[in-house]
Amino acid sequence: MKEAYAVRRTVPPSAEIQAEIDKLLASRAADDPQKLLSELARLGARLIIQRAVEDEFDQWLGRARYERQPEAGPARRNGFRSRRVQTGEGELKIEMPQVREAAPFVSRIFYHGHTKRLIRTEPLKTMIITAFVRGLSMRDIEALCEEAGLGRTSKSTVARICSELHERFEAFKRRDLYEIKLVVLFLDAIFLPVRPSGPKEGVMCAWGFTENGERALVSVRLGMREAKEDWIELGRDLTSRGLQAPRLIVADGAPGLTGAIEEIWPRADRQHCAVHRLRNLQAKLPKSEHERFRRAYWKALNDATGVNDGKLRLQVLISDLEHGGYEAAARCLTNDLDALVVHLRYPLRHRNRWRSTNLLERSLGEVRRRTKVIGRFPGETSCLSLVWAVLDLFFSHASNGVTFTDLDRKHLYRIKYQPAEDTPVDEEVTAA
Repeated sequence: MKEAYAVRRTVPPSAEIQAEIDKLLASRAADDPQKLLSELARLGARLIIQRAVEDEFDQWLGRARYERQPEAGPARRNGFRSRRVQTGEGELKIEMPQVREAAPFVSRIFYHGHTKRLIRTEPLKTMIITAFVRGLSMRDIEALCEEAGLGRTSKSTVARICSELHERFEAFKRRDLYEIKLVVLFLDAIFLPVRPSGPKEGVMCAWGFTENGERALVSVRLGMREAKEDWIELGRDLTSRGLQAPRLIVADGAPGLTGAIEEIWPRADRQHCAVHRLRNLQAKLPKSEHERFRRAYWKALNDATGVNDGKLRLQVLISDLEHGGYEAAARCLTNDLDALVVHLRYPLRHRNRWRSTNLLERSLGEVRRRTKVIGRFPGETSCLSLVWAVLDLFFSHASNGVTFTDLDRKHLYRIKYQPAEDTPVDEEVTAA
């Protein structure tokens, strides 16, 4: 006997799955990143298959949901029945449309002739992470659906997938930032082929750690050539949406970016990225000296107990460079030296993470890896949507924040309300 079931839905099953995805993303459950990504992939695979089934059923029936077509025939919708589908992601539950006053509906997705087949969802997993929630072009999504064994997905389904992504990105750009209080703000940019032709353009990104220790992505926007005016525009947009000035800003030493920071956030500390400075230094040294000076450089920063001590240790390294005949390298290290040791004012447990833009660069590397297979983007919207979405998923959701102890908070409070000076080390040594 057939299992009894109730016709209860007023919305299609795909809408319910979409609500589950929204809830999962809104939860920002970062305690178990692998579990989060796995669940997101499974829900995304269910959503793509469910939408494909619903679109196929609409075409088979001759009319969309709640649409009246006199010439479509007598068949009527009769709810849904659950069925289990074997996929590369494991067993998934799909709601199959039921019909009355007509022959049963049989989806071509699950059957080829009379042979039941496994649906391959590894391409779907790629699509979920890099297309569905990450916004490739319609042509790319259609091709991936077909490769996954879903057949030719309708353009309306693909358009809905892309439009949902773009809508989320637009909401991200407009959201107010009054409740976000950053301790440290990281700024960096990546150059991508934003348009079908022409040179690569800069996509500027901003994220930071809040006073609660959470990560917050606050801006992704086009920067053309990453000039001072572009960074000023980014800073003014953040302040206009309510973002308070952070206490520390970490960025590379690009003159345009440095000038913008001093103009928009004049009272914030500016940390020159220590990794960028080391790259500049090694570029002016023979390869045979790279390792020796790299070790000495990091030892000086790692062993420093405060700002003044850090400067003294680096000045010793500058003297070694000068005595070795590497005047250009010595001038490079001397330039902007004060900004290179600013992180030494901050809590000891966080100094290594806050002295460079490495955390942001690794995420931008993930963006570059994913955009390499795309080639050139069709325009700004697709490019910015993908960059935002990759950062939002892999950076905000899949990584833990920081933990501030009571000692850390006391330290940060003192930095906020006292003029810049060398941080006392007695409490820091105790914390270490």
